[in-house]
Amino acid sequence: MADQLDIDATSVFDNEDLKQVEFAGEVDGDEYQFAVRYSVLEAISGDAPEGDAESTFNQFIDVIRDAALASLSRNSDRAVIVVSENDLDL
Repeated sequence: MADQLDIDATSVFDNEDLKQVEFAGEVDGDEYQFAVRYSVLEAISGDAPEGDAESTFNQFIDVIRDAALASLSRNSDRAVIVVSENDLDL
């Protein structure tokens, strides 16, 4: 498993329609697209993201980075790596 994910802060986007925060990140020189479900943000923050999903994402970026790496290790062939509660190490 890779141990470093560099998140492109300019790519962070709150997709309210799909209830997820999307972002691009680089691991070992390869770029990937990620999506973090609102349910993940709620699990790590204790509150549902209501209009502040990007803020919650940024507040817990280290936890999200670890979860995204865990998801990538299982789903590296997907166009979008979806981070779920199962990826959290709480």
